[in-house]
Amino acid sequence: MTHRSFILAALGFLLFLTAVIPLHAETKALTEKAKIEALIAHVEALKDASFVRNGSAANSQAAGKFLRGKWQANDKDIKTAADFIAKAASVSSTTGKPYLIRFKDGSATPCGDYLTTQLKKLESPGN
Repeated sequence: MTHRSFILAALGFLLFLTAVIPLHAETKALTEKAKIEALIAHVEALKDASFVRNGSAANSQAAGKFLRGKWQANDKDIKTAADFIAKAASVSSTTGKPYLIRFKDGSATPCGDYLTTQLKKLESPGN
């Protein structure tokens, strides 16, 4: 192999890497922490909805702050986004009542169910 053909082969390889590396980076899965952050950010973005805890409604920003605090308080037991939903974002640890998300039209859904659906979307291929 001549010096010139070696240089051309090396340049071809580098060109190949510049095409492949971005594709790999785009398909890299979110970490569990990033998934939890995304779920909380999603709740915070629900501007026309309220978060109902033990019969009291809060706005989306207060809900995000509450969920982050509960995540931090239970950090040792929460390893995955599914753990976060089950152990921090579904039911009150004091009363056992489910948290709800109430939408502008008055309909409500259990927060755990809602976040589980959002998690499935996050984990689906193409996201």
